[in-house]
Amino acid sequence: MDGRKRGDLEACRGCCHKVTPGKTSAGADHAPVAPAIVCKGLWKVFGDKGSQHLSSALGQEEADTEAVAASLIDRGLIPAVRNATFDVHASEIFVIMGLSGSGKSTLVRCLSRLLESTSGSVHLGGEDLLQASPKRLIELRRTKLGMVFQHFGLFPHMNVADNVAFPLKMQGQGKNERLQRAHEVVKLVGLEGREDAYPRELSGGQRQRVGIARSLAADPEVWFLDEPFSALDPLIRRQLQDEFLDIQARLKKSIVFITHDIAEALKLADRIAIMRDGNIIQIGTPTEIVLNPVDDYVREFSRDVAKGRHATVASIMKTNGKLPTLNKSGPALNLGMTLDDALASCVSTYKPVPVVDGEGKVRGAVDPADLTAALQVDHS
Repeated sequence: MDGRKRGDLEACRGCCHKVTPGKTSAGADHAPVAPAIVCKGLWKVFGDKGSQHLSSALGQEEADTEAVAASLIDRGLIPAVRNATFDVHASEIFVIMGLSGSGKSTLVRCLSRLLESTSGSVHLGGEDLLQASPKRLIELRRTKLGMVFQHFGLFPHMNVADNVAFPLKMQGQGKNERLQRAHEVVKLVGLEGREDAYPRELSGGQRQRVGIARSLAADPEVWFLDEPFSALDPLIRRQLQDEFLDIQARLKKSIVFITHDIAEALKLADRIAIMRDGNIIQIGTPTEIVLNPVDDYVREFSRDVAKGRHATVASIMKTNGKLPTLNKSGPALNLGMTLDDALASCVSTYKPVPVVDGEGKVRGAVDPADLTAALQVDHS
């Protein structure tokens, strides 16, 4: 990382991503920012004549999503994605999470058209990806779409530079040009000096870095990542998450990220979509998901989450009544500050508290600031 705290990145994203149509984040008149992805009414039904049965079920009067899904199940079909509708903002990390079998990986494969959807639309820059011809789809994958998966999929007979440059070779770029670009993105993911190494000579984390670099080589507009860090050890996984955030802070890609890990989702996401049984149950910021779950299913995901690490001062502050006067010598909290950090700031103004033994004799003192610091988890 470049020294910025996660809270600083969140504060920056908060002003950049949550823009009211027709307004900038400051509220001034401005041209609306079009979403990077617009997904509407997306269904994926597995089974014989799934499209025909879905059309029939959708055509019934007063057929809501659950009624349609129940009708399909009664016919022996599997509605793996059910009427998914959402936008992904420009430069946003949009995390889709859920338990195994919830439909999250099926959804991202439909978005990238690795799986053919049964119904619905997915617009990228105004173009419906689901209507693209095979030739156009190849062009989009080579120029606009980047993809990273849990399994690295590197070519064992190619070194790092050639693996990373392979998408550019498919575009027809010359060797010198594509290798120059490969060296740029290899440096970006922290593997400078390993360009001549082969996959067998790299650790799991290094191989995943190569996969990330390869997906970035063509400078895609939209980046799909399906559980890219799931197979890695916890320490390496956290390190790559930090590096991923740093890369995003520089490149500002529009990202769809799949995970089953709530901690990973809360750390990376600008917004989170939680899925169950093919349905999107809730879409919200990490703070909204933690503090305002829509049902017990979502609440269970965040049950063991330390809310003070994710909820911000803005989520609990009072804006009515008489507000206190700003005291330059006292604490002042920032809107985007986490509750943990806010508590530490407030406590820092109090004097040390004596510590006594069973007989009431003073044995030492504890500074309240040291107490909060000892309880905090380093999540920078």
